[in-house]
Amino acid sequence: MRIFGPKERRNTILLLGIVFFFPHTGVLAQDAPRRFSPPPVPVRVAPVARKSVSERISLVGTTVPVLRSIVAAGIPGLVIRFPVKEGDFVKKGALLAKLRATGRRLRLKAAAASRKAARVKLENAAKALRRLRRLQKTKSIAEERLDDAETAYRMLVNELHQKDAEIELLEDEIRRKEIRAPFSGFVVKAHTQVGQWLPAGGPVVTLIDLSRVRVTVDVPERHYVRLNEKSETFVTLKSLSDSPIRASIEALLSQGDSDARTFPVKVLLDNPGYRIKSAMEAVVTFNLPVKKRMLLVPKDAVVTTGYDRRVYRVVNGKADPVPVRILGYYDGHVAVSGDLKEGQNVVIRGNERLRPGQAVRVQ
Repeated sequence: MRIFGPKERRNTILLLGIVFFFPHTGVLAQDAPRRFSPPPVPVRVAPVARKSVSERISLVGTTVPVLRSIVAAGIPGLVIRFPVKEGDFVKKGALLAKLRATGRRLRLKAAAASRKAARVKLENAAKALRRLRRLQKTKSIAEERLDDAETAYRMLVNELHQKDAEIELLEDEIRRKEIRAPFSGFVVKAHTQVGQWLPAGGPVVTLIDLSRVRVTVDVPERHYVRLNEKSETFVTLKSLSDSPIRASIEALLSQGDSDARTFPVKVLLDNPGYRIKSAMEAVVTFNLPVKKRMLLVPKDAVVTTGYDRRVYRVVNGKADPVPVRILGYYDGHVAVSGDLKEGQNVVIRGNERLRPGQAVRVQ
């Protein structure tokens, strides 16, 4: 019987370890995909519904400010202050430009001094007239002297009125040397600078008010006749958000385009935070009284990626993406067209990070 030495025993043990290790390693490798596959994503779903809703039309327009004004100088003068620049937001009454008023201020001082002298003369004439009237009652003076005194008094009264009017005119001209914002808004164009001479009526700045914006769209005649000022209206600004903003019809203009058979409709919408700028593309959607049956899904079911929109339906426990086209918005729901059927469940929570074919677990 052969007795192994220490070195041979070590080699034998190593060989047995390799034999026993590799089969188990193979089993673990086969089990790894099953054991470490990601768990199903928890989601919430809602059914697709088919309902009768108002037919809608969508038209493209452009946003414009409700107020736009070229603020002008009321009187001529040299610009000595111009504290605003293009892009600034200014409040109503804020200083836009100041013109030199040195000459008028000096004339105002002279007019004020002249009015003071006229008041003194008028007070003395009033005293003299009262004295003469007392003497006239005792027949101590001639009638002509009293008449002259009354005439002089009336002339001084008129002179004082003229001085008051002159001072008011100078004060008004000095006030108008400071050109102020007629409303709160944004300075979109500067028409002058310090050192420039402004004539009367010369432009200072172009000012726009963006607290509300207006969109005008040309509506085809067949749809225009169905609209009224109470028709539900929504505006979508794709550069800002896919969510529609509720708006109101400001005016349905009666003069249309005889060639295109369209009529202009003006729409107003609020602009909190001034996010909407002038000249943005706006899609205006009108609710028409005509009813139409459409597929509706909750608004949260629609996932937007660039210009693509999809919803995820649940098929055999997996996420199945379905491309859709949005036809309208209805109180938290979206009318869509696509490969969907009434009653199918679509994901409304947890769909932001879903991948096609990913396992899901409906909560």
